[in-house]
Amino acid sequence: MFEKLDKLKPAYDAAYKAVLFLCKLLLIADILITGMSVVGRYVSFIPDPAWSEEVVLTLMAYMAVLSAALAIRRNAHIRMTAFDAYLPKRVIQALDIIADVAVMVLAVVMIVVGWSYANGIGAKGTYVSMPFLSRFWMYFPIPLAGIAMVVFELETLYNHIKAVFVEGGENA
Repeated sequence: MFEKLDKLKPAYDAAYKAVLFLCKLLLIADILITGMSVVGRYVSFIPDPAWSEEVVLTLMAYMAVLSAALAIRRNAHIRMTAFDAYLPKRVIQALDIIADVAVMVLAVVMIVVGWSYANGIGAKGTYVSMPFLSRFWMYFPIPLAGIAMVVFELETLYNHIKAVFVEGGENA
């Protein structure tokens, strides 16, 4: 069974690369817009657009939550490991699976509640400096990150379950 599911790894790799690429694009846009805004304050022929602050903050929100979703796949979140040396391996594996399920629940809550907010509060307002643009885009990072979290958490949960049944399963 694990051999068949291991064939999904390229799909997870592609999803990871896509989200990472999106984060890189957002960072580049953030730097360019912020740079233009700062230089525009001191150089008269370079515009300092009124919308720059709101766009930069929105892009930062996307980067923050999407990069947190990326950290799930790399196991890079802050973890309490002080007692790992003293606990049996099976207990640590069980705790990892419980943590995975808790993160999965959080991701589903982020999708459901985030989508509700994006379609509710977000759809009713507009950006102050860009009245043509809905605030939906300001709330949308939460459900988007929830989807990314579900994808990456499914793989992490699978790896932890595989480690219980297959020796060296976590590294395979």
